[in-house]
Amino acid sequence: MKLGFFTMPIHPLEKDWRQSLREDRDAFILADELGFAEGYVGEHVTDRAENITSCTVFIASLIDATSNIKLGTGTVNMPNTHPATVASQIAMLDHLLNGRFIFGISPGGLLSDAEAFGNLDADRNAMFLEAINQVLAIWASDPPYNLKGKYWNIVVERQLIPDLGQGYIPRPLQKPHPPIVVTAVAPFSKGVTEAAARGWDPISANFLMPQWVKSHWPKYVEGCARAGRPADPANWRVAKSIFVADDEKTAKEYATGPNSPYRYYYKQLFTKLKMNGRIELFKTRRDQPDDEITLDGVCDALITYGTPDKVADEILKYRETVGDFGTLLYAGKDWADKELGRRSMILLAEKVLPKVNAAIKK
Repeated sequence: MKLGFFTMPIHPLEKDWRQSLREDRDAFILADELGFAEGYVGEHVTDRAENITSCTVFIASLIDATSNIKLGTGTVNMPNTHPATVASQIAMLDHLLNGRFIFGISPGGLLSDAEAFGNLDADRNAMFLEAINQVLAIWASDPPYNLKGKYWNIVVERQLIPDLGQGYIPRPLQKPHPPIVVTAVAPFSKGVTEAAARGWDPISANFLMPQWVKSHWPKYVEGCARAGRPADPANWRVAKSIFVADDEKTAKEYATGPNSPYRYYYKQLFTKLKMNGRIELFKTRRDQPDDEITLDGVCDALITYGTPDKVADEILKYRETVGDFGTLLYAGKDWADKELGRRSMILLAEKVLPKVNAAIKK
């Protein structure tokens, strides 16, 4: 099992934005130093708590600050940006990173973003599909371009000047394109099947109950079978909220106490999902009544915390529940205490992962 990092950071509203951004960058730099294989960052334009507004800009700030970690968009919310912009920016980012890049995509889940971009009432899944198809078509062809869609038209014909290089949209360094991943947030996600059929791989979100994470693997197998490619657990990434400390008392307080950044994270998600009618993501069975879902229950089920030995044991139990997967993505949280936040990542890499891998190999 490899370690990765995934952050859709939810910071206190009163926290200085500059400090939040510095600490988020520091977490990626630390992950690189600790040997994390991958790191993903989300983006939202209209949320003071989830305040990384562009994952591509954020990743660009890490190009020279990291050396080995592959950096990924987690995700580019495709309906909110013109496909030609996405194609050109991702191509440039892949070159700047010398191929150390993974392309994470989604329709986007923050409804205030959708409203701001004018697609709140649109079929964002259809927009997502059209956008990524156009991006891939750009990367697979030379101009002149004439891509006509329901939502976007990309045409470069009259102003094409090949001798000057005018009219060309750049292609990424990796061929035919960077690896593509999608974040799965629904039980029995049909999107996982469709993604796998196209050669893409899934990330299971850290705010899904274990039984719904487990449901993603058969859908992935189904999609891979359709494409005639092997379904390798090494390609499945699973995100999880984890906090590791040197002693159990510190771990419990930081992960579950009234001032816990982990509890704050899930309180924000719980409130937003409930308001948007998507509280089913926190259910333990499909027919569970909405009023049975509580914040305490969500935190108890989704936050793994403790000493290195305890956390290693919990991860192994979790793996037995959901099945084998290749990369455990440590879900980043606000560094309410910077030293404890850093220490958790260090202990996970240096103490927890070796124990987990030793047990898996037995």
